[in-house]
Amino acid sequence: MKRRDFLKTSAVTTAVIAAAPFTAQAAEKEKSKVRRYQEIGKTGLKMSDISYGTGRLPSSSMILRAIDRGINYFDTAPDYGSAEEYIGGAMKKIQRDKIIIASKFCVPYSYPGHLPPGSKKSDYIKAVEGSLSRMKTDYLDFCFVHAIGEQSKSKDEEMKRLLSDELFSAVQGLKKTGKMRFLAVSSHGPDNMESLLSEAVQSGQYDMIMPSFNFLKFPRIPNLLREAKKRGVGVIAMKTLAGAKDMDFDSKGSAFEPAAFKWVLSHPEVNGLVITIKRVSDLDLYLTASGEPLTASDRKVLDLYARHYGKRYCRTGCNECESDCPKGVSIATTLRYQMYFNDYGMEKHAMKSYAGLQDCAQPCFICDNELCVSACPYGLPVSDLLREAHKTLTFTV
Repeated sequence: MKRRDFLKTSAVTTAVIAAAPFTAQAAEKEKSKVRRYQEIGKTGLKMSDISYGTGRLPSSSMILRAIDRGINYFDTAPDYGSAEEYIGGAMKKIQRDKIIIASKFCVPYSYPGHLPPGSKKSDYIKAVEGSLSRMKTDYLDFCFVHAIGEQSKSKDEEMKRLLSDELFSAVQGLKKTGKMRFLAVSSHGPDNMESLLSEAVQSGQYDMIMPSFNFLKFPRIPNLLREAKKRGVGVIAMKTLAGAKDMDFDSKGSAFEPAAFKWVLSHPEVNGLVITIKRVSDLDLYLTASGEPLTASDRKVLDLYARHYGKRYCRTGCNECESDCPKGVSIATTLRYQMYFNDYGMEKHAMKSYAGLQDCAQPCFICDNELCVSACPYGLPVSDLLREAHKTLTFTV
C-alpha cells in the first residue's frame, strides 16, 4: 500500500473510531424509558407507570437493564421459578432505596404456592424471610396475599385467607422488625374478584390491590377502583393485554401493547401496571407507552383486536357461566391455563397447573346441553373453547 493511500485509510478509520462513542450515545438516547411515576395510594412510594412482572424473569441482568430504563417497581413471588434468586443476583449493584420490591406470601418454586386458609403466623413470617434471603435484601416494600379468589369457589373460604388474624399478626410483627412495609392483595379470579378486593379495600388493612384490568371491559371494576382511590388504597393493574394474543393481521395503526397499556393508565385511579418482560425488545416496545396519552390511533388498534379476539377471550375474573355447568367444570381457570399455554409461552407451567385441577374439562366431550354458551355474557363458544383447552393441556382426551 502506498503511503498516501495508507494515510487516507488511517484517517477514515480514525474518524469512524472517533465517531463511534457519539453514535452509541445517540442510540442510548433513543431507547424508550419511563417518563411517568405515580404515588401508590397513600404509601408515599412512587412507582414507574410501566413496571416489571418477573413471572418469566430470564436473568439478573434484565433487572439492571430495566432499572437503567427507569423502571423502579418489581413484582415477584417465591413460586415464580428462580425470579427471586435472579433479583438477589442483581442486588449488589442496586441502590435498594431507589427501587420497590413486592413479593407474595407463597412457598417457593412450584406454582401455585399461595399460603392456604388456616396458615399460621409463623408460616407468613417464614415466607417473607425466605424471600428476603433469596433476594439478598433486608425488607419488602409490599407483600401480597396473592390470587385471592383462585383457591376456592367459596367466598367465605377465601375470606379466611383475606382477613386472617394470623396474617395480620404476622404483618404487624414484620413491620415492627422492618422486614415489610405494606400489605397488598391481588386477584385474577376466577371467583369473586371484585367483591373480595372490595372487602380488602373496606377492611382498612390493605395498602394496595392488584386486579386484572384491561380494555375488554370488566364492568364492576370501575366502582372498585373509585372506592380504592377514595380510601387511599393503591391500585396496580395486571393482565392488561387481554390475552396477549399475536396481532397477526395488519392493524395499520399503533402497536397493540402500548395502546393497551395506555388504555389502562388513562384511568386516574390506576397508579401503574405490571407486565411480564422477557427480553430487551419488550422494554423497547412497552416503555413507549410510559407517560403517553391514549390516542385515536390507539383506540382503533384496540377496537381491531376486540373484533378479532373478543369472542375468543375469556374475561379473567368473570366466571358468570360456571354456575350453569352441570358437570362443575372450572371454566375460567381452564381457559386461563389455556391462555398461559397459547399466548404467554408458559406451556410447562400451564400443563402442570391443569393436571392439578380437580374439575377439568374432560366431561365437556360428552356434554351436549351447552348451557355454558348461553350463560356467557360475551357470546363465547365456551364448550368449544373448553374442549380445545383440554386437548392442548393434556396428552390424552
